[in-house]
Amino acid sequence: MNKKVIFLILFLIYFNLNIQAKAIIQDDFVNTTLKNKNIEKPYVHNNYNYEDTKRVPVRLSVIADINSEKDLTEGQTVVFRSLQDVWHKGRKIIAKDELVNARVETIISSGMNGIPASIIFSDFKFKNVDEGQFSDTYEKYGQDRSLWVYPLKWALTILPPTGSLTNFIKGGHAKLKSDEVVEIYYYPNW
Repeated sequence: MNKKVIFLILFLIYFNLNIQAKAIIQDDFVNTTLKNKNIEKPYVHNNYNYEDTKRVPVRLSVIADINSEKDLTEGQTVVFRSLQDVWHKGRKIIAKDELVNARVETIISSGMNGIPASIIFSDFKFKNVDEGQFSDTYEKYGQDRSLWVYPLKWALTILPPTGSLTNFIKGGHAKLKSDEVVEIYYYPNW
């Protein structure tokens, strides 16, 4: 038999055994780390009516200041407070000062060249209102420094290494203060 064919057969056998071993290790890892853990699935709203765009603004604020750089993790619950009563067709939907839980869906850290950090909030949970009737997410951005970093980079490109030094300028952290207004939308016909 040809040496190349033997080598190919041995390689395929090794490759197949390696894949099977990785699958066994992964199954053991999943069973030991996730077994008997209660994992809450996010709400899925399948009955959207994209033709209906009627929306009611809901103004909120956080009860404590938030900073993307400090003590914030994905999946963490953040508490917001309703700033005013929300009415629809003569019926009060949300009362003023009602506490609203939301989840930190994603934290994007600030990047090089002045790209800002951002925090994405989702799963806003109001009393007596279906969470599928609210806009999905709210995103808070940090200071975008790229608007002055890129022109500076190109201006310094004449001197070869100096333009590259602007890569180390990072964007601002996303901060949400308790006096800032967060606006999400209630869609009554969804």
